[in-house]
Amino acid sequence: MEQTIEEIYRSQSRKVLATLIRLLGDFDRAEEALQDAFAAAARAWPQSGMPANPSAWLVSAGRFRAIDQMRRRKRFDAGVVEIGRSLYPDGQTSEETAMEPIEDDMLRLIFTCCHPALAANGQAALALREVCGLTTEEIARAYLVPPPTVAQRIVRAKNRIRTLGISYEVPEPEALPGRLSGVLRIIYLVFNEGYSASAGAAIVRADLAAEAIRLCRLLAGLLPEREVYGLLALMLLQHSRRDARSLPSGELVLLADQDRSLWDAAMIAEGLALLDAQKPGPDAGAYLLQAAIAAEHARAKTPAGTNWRRIAGLYELLLAGHPSPIVELNRAVAISMCDGPAAGLRIVDAVIGRGDLAGYHLAHAARADFLRRLGQADEARRAYRTALALCRQAPEQAFLRRRIAELDEGESG
Repeated sequence: MEQTIEEIYRSQSRKVLATLIRLLGDFDRAEEALQDAFAAAARAWPQSGMPANPSAWLVSAGRFRAIDQMRRRKRFDAGVVEIGRSLYPDGQTSEETAMEPIEDDMLRLIFTCCHPALAANGQAALALREVCGLTTEEIARAYLVPPPTVAQRIVRAKNRIRTLGISYEVPEPEALPGRLSGVLRIIYLVFNEGYSASAGAAIVRADLAAEAIRLCRLLAGLLPEREVYGLLALMLLQHSRRDARSLPSGELVLLADQDRSLWDAAMIAEGLALLDAQKPGPDAGAYLLQAAIAAEHARAKTPAGTNWRRIAGLYELLLAGHPSPIVELNRAVAISMCDGPAAGLRIVDAVIGRGDLAGYHLAHAARADFLRRLGQADEARRAYRTALALCRQAPEQAFLRRRIAELDEGESG
């Protein structure tokens, strides 16, 4: 039962939290209620058995305990009375209370996290904490900033939501376009944490990636814009490779080495159809261009059949319209596949030399791969070790150690 509860926490806790935030109207109160609810489940379920709807049980237990806490703290004011009415409508008991649908609560939470009144870095930190469940330390590593800085951003964002009385809701249709870019950014943040977990024993958090795709589908129903479909296509095409990205043992499998028969053909077909319907060109937004890049990989039957020149050109368009060091790094990889590793190495060295991505393990891993392909074993080994020191994901760490061992074996041989 303990393992089952842990699995439910991993897969359902963020949805339960989103609903508790809606019901209780406060992030901190909802987080405390979530922990209380799972503690109650750990006590009750081994004796009473698993409830038919674990999420509904947890929401009910969490908000009941939140009201009980407020009563005991002698803060039973009009606001608490209102929460109590939502818990027991028309005099019902907690067992009789019908659960409201909670499927849209995650989208409400994302709109709250990316409210324009919040600083951009606060939006991202709050979303990664509340929607993805990352710790402050994990977020800090992802953004290469000290944990106290992340903690301050989250506290400021929560305080601003509370002070301004920001509504926990999806805005009216006329307000949606102005909020779109922030919501897309947060949904993609959620997906990326699912597609390539920032830390831990697994490469993929499939449940989180699938939730981001579901949320994007909901958003497309509300606002059928090109970039919404672009993001949806991008996530479908990337997530189609989930089963091929690691071995049963958990080891990382690079794109070139993946068994493409494991790629989800239906997901690829849907992603390509969405992309083709939008006809991305030079004026396309960032998500459509990234989807076009993912499509080139999806269309290639073998690694050798990948149109790397086309991918490099798409990265150039992306870099022109949406410059970032990460795009430069990805373009360097594409260039190395067209023009050789020395060309890719020059780009990566320039990016790291500016101070950009100096603390990003994938930049050093790419640099190490270029050096390895150039036969510069000593420099490659040093670069792999730098990447290993910065990496926090166990399968990637194992892959980097294996690369170092291969260089050592080659030298001794």
